[in-house]
Amino acid sequence: MNDYASRVLEGLKARNPHESEFLQAATEMLHSLTPALERHPEFEQVSLLERFVEPERIIAFRVPWIDDCGKTRVNRGYRVQYNSAIGPYKGGLRLHPSVNLSILKFLGLEQILKNSLTGLPIGGGKGGSDFDPKGKSDREVMAFCQSFMTELYRHVGVDVDVPAGDIGTGAREIGYLYGQYKRITGRYEGVLTGKGLQYGGSLARKEATGYGLCYFMQNMLAANKRKFNGATVVISGSGNVAIYACEKALSFGAKVVAMSDSSGYIHDPNGIQLDVVKQIKEVERGRIREYAHRVPSASYYDNSHYIWHTPCDIALPCATQNELDLESAIALVQGGCYAVGEGANMPTTLEATEYLMGKGVLFAPGKAANAGGVATSALEMTQNSMHLSWTFDEVDAKLQVIMCGIFEKTALAAERYADCATNYVMGANIAGFLKVAEAMMAQGIC
Repeated sequence: MNDYASRVLEGLKARNPHESEFLQAATEMLHSLTPALERHPEFEQVSLLERFVEPERIIAFRVPWIDDCGKTRVNRGYRVQYNSAIGPYKGGLRLHPSVNLSILKFLGLEQILKNSLTGLPIGGGKGGSDFDPKGKSDREVMAFCQSFMTELYRHVGVDVDVPAGDIGTGAREIGYLYGQYKRITGRYEGVLTGKGLQYGGSLARKEATGYGLCYFMQNMLAANKRKFNGATVVISGSGNVAIYACEKALSFGAKVVAMSDSSGYIHDPNGIQLDVVKQIKEVERGRIREYAHRVPSASYYDNSHYIWHTPCDIALPCATQNELDLESAIALVQGGCYAVGEGANMPTTLEATEYLMGKGVLFAPGKAANAGGVATSALEMTQNSMHLSWTFDEVDAKLQVIMCGIFEKTALAAERYADCATNYVMGANIAGFLKVAEAMMAQGIC
């Protein structure tokens, strides 16, 4: 890390000593940017990094709502509007008890680079609440969402900030949020993405992150004379990203042998039967352990952490941040893994990432590999603005082009700036950063 980046990181640590997730993301990014910073001394002259790592705006507010017993509950709500140099803020709303500013700032910082890599005019932002929709009735979720939007509506807009879904924020929550926005403002516009198809949503949005991950991996594997066809794949998670990564990997000829949720994981040496997983997770909203009760060849294990001890060729972590640690990385290498693709946001620890890359494992960072979701959200924004609705195949074709473009930008930056042409972590960080940095330079000190 060069002196400029090091000073900026030390300043962040001093000002945000308890924000571990944010500091982890910032450390990885700043370390990767060293070759670019050395070629652009003008960035230091205008304190560009100091401005880049600080959000333009953080909005925090209380969210009071009434539960089914008539008791008033209060949660915290946030929106981190991080960087608008290349477009309106764009990023999801996470509803989960773990939500705090550290997590939202890490997600927002990653989102800036991810959105930049898509080539679409969208800036970076993130938001959410420590509200947990699990176990809540539809009426309770509606009460929370309406209260949340009653404050948030002042800060968002189709050309200002366009939130989307994230963990805990699915079609139900987006619908309630959108209904309240429309009720308050009287405007029918694409202020949220991930909407239902009946009121402006986009086909292929549900599948986009998982499909996009596999499109990126397909390009990366091909560039290194590898392929999905015939490969054994392990996927953590069993939400939208994991399910549709599994679906696309299977279509490419891979055999997926393990999936998980927060309670544990399943291993099916004959290959995961995706229709069974979809029935359990999408229809019944059950636990992954049910799969082992229905498929005789499968086994269930309580600790999802050990999914990475399953021998595989390709690993796709699609659950949550820091799920793949150094111990897991060692197990993957011992199990013959030659490629890892991040479907979740920062699912691999810094130590694990360094170990995997040091062992020659092809590593696709989330800010590049999982950008398909936000790319398709931006395509939804386009359809809303044009008052059009594209077919599934039209959206999917555009997604494939975008993910191919992201890989090409990542690979080109790695070749130009990294000692190793397959250092896609450095490539993604530099390619995403430089576009935003050049826009910030053009717009002056703001």
